[in-house]
Amino acid sequence: MARKANTDGADSVENAGRLKQIALTYKMTRRTDPKIGLVVAGVGIVTFGVLLAIGFLIDHPIYLGILGFVLALLAMAIVFGRRAERAAFGQMEGQPGAAAAVLDRVGRGWTTTPAVAMNRSQDVVHRAVGKAGIVLVGEGNPNRVKLLLAAEKKKMARILVDVPVHDIIVGNGEGQGQVPLKKVRTKMLKMPRVLTGPQVTAANDRLRAMGDLMSNMPLPKGPMPKGMRMPRGGKMR
Repeated sequence: MARKANTDGADSVENAGRLKQIALTYKMTRRTDPKIGLVVAGVGIVTFGVLLAIGFLIDHPIYLGILGFVLALLAMAIVFGRRAERAAFGQMEGQPGAAAAVLDRVGRGWTTTPAVAMNRSQDVVHRAVGKAGIVLVGEGNPNRVKLLLAAEKKKMARILVDVPVHDIIVGNGEGQGQVPLKKVRTKMLKMPRVLTGPQVTAANDRLRAMGDLMSNMPLPKGPMPKGMRMPRGGKMR
C-alpha cells in the first residue's frame, strides 16, 4: 500500500509539473502569437465537429464522437506544438548563441558542443556530431563566420580524415547560402547518414580529447548574454 501511495504521489507531481510546463509554454507563445488560443480551440472544435457529423450520417454518433474527441486533442497538441516552436524561434532569432539552443533540440543521436570557435566580435561556431558526420553551425556576420568555419573545417579534416564535415551559416539570406534559424534542424535531419554508431562514438571521443575553446568556461544553455566577453588569456581562434 505504501509503495502504491508513493507511486501515485510521484505521478501526481509529474502530471502537475507537466501541466505547469504547458501553461508556461502557452504564456510565452502568446506573447508573439496572440491568436494561438483561438487557433488551437478552432482546430479542436472543427475536428470534433466533422467526426461527429460523420457519425450521425452513418448512424454511429457515439463511436465517431469518441474518436473525434481523441483526434481533436491530438490535432490541438500538434498545432500548439508547431506554433510554440515557431514562436520560440522568433524570440531566439538574432540573439547570440541562438543556434546552440536549436542544436540542443535536433534530437537523439547528435552530440552538440557550443562555441568551438569564436572571435572578438562574438561571431561563433557550434559543432554537432551525428551519423551525418560533423556539422559546423556559424552565426554572426556572414563574412567573418566564413573565415571561422574555414579554419574549423581544416582542423576537423586533419583530426578526422574519414568523417564528412558540413557547414551551415545561420541567417535569412537563403539566396546567399544562409539557413534561417527555424530551418537548421530540418536541414541537419535531411543530411545523409554515412556513419555507424561506433564511428560516431569514436569521432566524439577524438574531439573530446582534443578539447574546445570553451572547455574551461561554463556556458549557460540557450542564447549567450550579449555582454559576454572572452576571458583574458583565453585563446582566440
